[in-house]
Amino acid sequence: MQPVRALALSLMLSPSLLAQQPSAAVQSTPSPDAVALAQLKERFNDFGGLNRYRDDNAKLPATEKGRVVFLGDSITDAWGRLPGTGEFFPNKPYINRGISGQTTPQMLIRLRQDVLALRPEAVVILAGTNDIAGNTGPSTLAMIEDNYTSMVQLAKAEHIRPIMASVLPAIDYGWHHGVEPAQKIRDLNTWLREFCKQQHITYLDYYSSMADSNGGMKPGLSKDGVHPTAEGYAIMAPLAEKAIETK
Repeated sequence: MQPVRALALSLMLSPSLLAQQPSAAVQSTPSPDAVALAQLKERFNDFGGLNRYRDDNAKLPATEKGRVVFLGDSITDAWGRLPGTGEFFPNKPYINRGISGQTTPQMLIRLRQDVLALRPEAVVILAGTNDIAGNTGPSTLAMIEDNYTSMVQLAKAEHIRPIMASVLPAIDYGWHHGVEPAQKIRDLNTWLREFCKQQHITYLDYYSSMADSNGGMKPGLSKDGVHPTAEGYAIMAPLAEKAIETK
């Protein structure tokens, strides 16, 4: 992650660097840096990630009884898609709309396309850890809270029930060491729980079942301290189901 992050920071400082890089098309075997740069260029050109699910969304029926959209980052994106993550709610009309690496402002951009336009009965929002990690630049807890608030307001306006999931525990981020996220996650979850009470919406508490005493993942629940294993998702799934059923 570090080389990619360094490239991203360089591009933020000087987007013209994109034009100075040799085209991957003229390289017989693209280098890892060239591949990373191409991926970053795609992300910069589609900051919100609207291209990811546009075609998939168009193939869905207009409505479906019991439809629930899961909006999130890599923790949602990987669920049932990567080896060792278990299944993603088999035989349920639940739709995975996670995008790896995304932060709350990116999810807010694509909320209309990837959630509201699909007319689900509910949306489960799991976000915030990448904001704390600084994936799209420095972010305060207040900034994250504002984005949560906007997503909830938009969902309610379309008569979609928002379910706000707690941020999962983490002691460190492998792609951005030194952030010390554990207490920031606790503070954000404390705010989120109270916000849900004020808004009369469901708070989905993954954190309490997955955190150790230091604010990290319990042993066996994560492969890298951030992303759940099949055992971690096995804890999350029934909690999510209960939150969806609680109206």
